[in-house]
Amino acid sequence: MRLSVVGCAGSFPGPDSPASCYLVQAEQAGRTWSVLLDLGSGALGPLQRHTDPLALDAVLLTHLHPDHCLDLTGLHVMRTHHPSGQVSGRLPVHAPPGAADRLARAHGVEHGESVEDSFAFVELHDRREVAIGPFRITPYAVRHPVPAFGFRVSAGAVTLAYTGDTDSCDALAPLMSRADLVLAECAFVEDRDTERGVHLTGRRAAEAAVAAGGVRRLMLTHLPAWNDPEVCRAQAAQVWCGRAPVELAEPGLRLEL
Repeated sequence: MRLSVVGCAGSFPGPDSPASCYLVQAEQAGRTWSVLLDLGSGALGPLQRHTDPLALDAVLLTHLHPDHCLDLTGLHVMRTHHPSGQVSGRLPVHAPPGAADRLARAHGVEHGESVEDSFAFVELHDRREVAIGPFRITPYAVRHPVPAFGFRVSAGAVTLAYTGDTDSCDALAPLMSRADLVLAECAFVEDRDTERGVHLTGRRAAEAAVAAGGVRRLMLTHLPAWNDPEVCRAQAAQVWCGRAPVELAEPGLRLEL
């Protein structure tokens, strides 16, 4: 499995990174399968450095906040108005309930304008596996102010766990358990952000990964521009006991897992 970090800024695009967007790819049957985990604000542009957006096999949305889904409106324009006229069929978009209406409201101006001519929306369900080519993706309902999921993505013997946006919750243990890499959101900072039920801190992300057991690597992501990433990393490092040090996601980062 290959992972490309297209965007890793939290809550809004930062000066150096779009909002959340992660491309996972793997080979099967003589071709490359490409799946996006989120397509947040600002991500469609740099996505084109990693792959042709018209060649995507599916998009999975953790939830329907703009920093995780808004650039689907731009992808709709690309798919419906590309001068090549080569786009056929509808792209599967696996998402929480209400995604079609949510994107219609975002795409329209005076009123909602459907994007279902180019997207086939499929509703996610807690712990119901989604199969896409070589990928087996299990969504886990997590703790956020709106319906939200984390994704456990497996291809062959490799597993990636992506928390999406969440605070500490019971679902993080099966989501993260024995993952080769955990992409853990870290929008909050210990002793600064006291509201619960919204986001993880570096410390809480590391606590969840340690409690899950068998996690090989921990990478913090979804870092708002106002955070100091090194503070978040240091808070996670106080808890993390893996062999590899705590890592930070960076836009453009590509990993072979």
